[in-house]
Amino acid sequence: MNQGKREFHYNYGGREVTIETGRLAKQADGAVFISCEGTQLLVTVVSAREVGEEQDFFPLLVDYKERFYSAGKFLGGFNKREGRPSSAEILLMRMVDRPFRPLFPTGYFYETIIQATVHSYDSSADPEVLAGLGAAAALTVSDVPFNGPAAFCKVGRIDGKFVLNPAHDQWEHSDLELVVAGSKDAILMVEGEADQLPEEVMVEAIIWAHDHIKGFCRFLENVQREVGKTKRAYAPTLPNQKILEKLRSDFENDARSCLAIAEKQSRQQAVKTLEDRALAAIIENKSAYGFSEEDRGGIGKKVHVAVDEFISEIMRADILDKGKRIGGRSLTEIRPIETEVGVLRKVHGSSLFTRGETQVLAIVTLGGKDGAQLTDVVSGLIYERFYLHYTFAPYCVGEARGYRGVGRREIGHGNLAERALRQVLPSDDSFPYTVRVACEVTESNGSSSMGSICSGSMALMDAGVPLASPVAGVAMGLIKEGDKFVILTDILGDEDHLGDMDFKVAGTSKGITAIQMDIKISGVTKEIFQQALRQAKEGRLFILGNMSKSIASARADFRPGVPRIRSLNIEPDRIGALIGPSGKNVKALQEEFGVTVEVDDSGLVRVLGVDTEKVKEAVATIELQIAGPRLDAEYEGVVVSVKEYGAFVDLAANVSGLLHVSEITNDRVKSVEDYLDVGDKLRVKVIEVDRYGKIKLSAKAIESLQPKQRKR
Repeated sequence: MNQGKREFHYNYGGREVTIETGRLAKQADGAVFISCEGTQLLVTVVSAREVGEEQDFFPLLVDYKERFYSAGKFLGGFNKREGRPSSAEILLMRMVDRPFRPLFPTGYFYETIIQATVHSYDSSADPEVLAGLGAAAALTVSDVPFNGPAAFCKVGRIDGKFVLNPAHDQWEHSDLELVVAGSKDAILMVEGEADQLPEEVMVEAIIWAHDHIKGFCRFLENVQREVGKTKRAYAPTLPNQKILEKLRSDFENDARSCLAIAEKQSRQQAVKTLEDRALAAIIENKSAYGFSEEDRGGIGKKVHVAVDEFISEIMRADILDKGKRIGGRSLTEIRPIETEVGVLRKVHGSSLFTRGETQVLAIVTLGGKDGAQLTDVVSGLIYERFYLHYTFAPYCVGEARGYRGVGRREIGHGNLAERALRQVLPSDDSFPYTVRVACEVTESNGSSSMGSICSGSMALMDAGVPLASPVAGVAMGLIKEGDKFVILTDILGDEDHLGDMDFKVAGTSKGITAIQMDIKISGVTKEIFQQALRQAKEGRLFILGNMSKSIASARADFRPGVPRIRSLNIEPDRIGALIGPSGKNVKALQEEFGVTVEVDDSGLVRVLGVDTEKVKEAVATIELQIAGPRLDAEYEGVVVSVKEYGAFVDLAANVSGLLHVSEITNDRVKSVEDYLDVGDKLRVKVIEVDRYGKIKLSAKAIESLQPKQRKR
């Protein structure tokens, strides 16, 4: 038995969570093996003990991995070893990273890695929640400086009642999916989606979650007292105070002139000029600022950090004391908005949304199930029939570098926009399409994810997707010093960078559909939440009003080129007959009518095609093949053989009937060949279907055929 092993138990929302220390990963700075029912994760934290001289940020990396063996599964596809993280794993990494950053001490710039691995999975316990709890526990018991503890939880709402950490199969019954992280004293992070819930319900859910989080934080404090290490000493990396004093005394007017410039590129260039002037002044007297005469490379970096801190001081003071923002905008003012739909000619739907210097071009594509996104995860295969792709190319912020593929930030922003729009989509039954939204950020200065929601909503309506209601989003900011705080509506990129909070709220005129909060301080209070949500609602309604000037509801019909879908149901035991041997029959249908035929295991058949008439003909043919012809119904058939007693006519593939000689014409027939040849098309009526399924046809019941004029 491992003598160093310790176990701690806590009832979290009706499920027992076990934290084990002292058995696994003992060389890590902190390690816990966290379990709940059948789900078990190993979570470790390691932090470097040295920091680079020019390091000016905190390099925290969270890595989360779901091993397929945890659910007794093999990885699908050719490669059987887990490789690059999936989008879901990346989103979890971001979720754990964001609330922990503000809890590390100011100036702690030592590289820190948190690794969480799912070793056993059971659908009754959410590994994502356990990853967050395990990371908090590993940091708490480690010697890494950390102003915790903290905790995570998920909140659902089923039948009007909040549920803590619902099981996998409970989420489909919930109208709320919320992730909340916090410390004992404040809320640190919020992210989730809702079915147009009012602001009051959202606040209630967050406070309810925080009450549970407080209990888990107290539990972690007990664990720390029992097995926690003494926190290590470290040397913080802080702005050079002498440089800051120089900036305050000599460059305050220059800094205020920079902040008065509304246009982003011009403002950034003015700040760069300020840095150059400050650097030149400091180089003239290096020793006064703690630099040797030989020191050159590190001065510019330290001046950059100090100017950033200096600009932040002035901006924050002006907002708190004077209510004055960058460029002179008021606290609740939203930048000018321009909207346009139908921007691209050949796509299924498109829009352009511009708010100040943020601009997003959104494109919608509609199709069948072949367009669905297949994802293989430990919980099973997932087919997504709606998804949103967000692209943030460097040109949108004026950077001269190539685009190297989708980054974690893009995945996170795209996921938030996708969640906001998913809530207002029609059901699969009423709108059986796969829907892709592509959001191309063409210009960015503050909350391109919210711009993507606005543009995506308009593009969906332009494509004819019947949304329950248009959706808009707005990003809120916070400046807080002590008990004094100010909420900002529609924040700029610099206000996000220099402020204390990025709080994004999306929704309709009825309520919230998605929410995300990131903070840079030790937490926010209920009062701040309530005011931020009130201002966000006002901003959202204003933006929705501007969007409605271009489009207020879905177009009545699709644009040219959008496939039309018609559905029918057949008995499951007839699926084989429809498909045919080696798919022969369904392939023939697709080639003949220029359509796509989709069949699922329940017998639901969907026929897709651009030509509406061809789609109808294909559906009629399928019905004929599967159900057989209807008595007294008329069909167009093709003569496939001619006999002395009549002709056999194909009504559809594998559906033939006999046109007896007596049913060709009202006149006496000497020879069937006088009237019909193989390959002739003619209208016939079904006059009998006997108990063996044999079909008798009549041409004369519609129109008496005339003998052919043949050359002698």
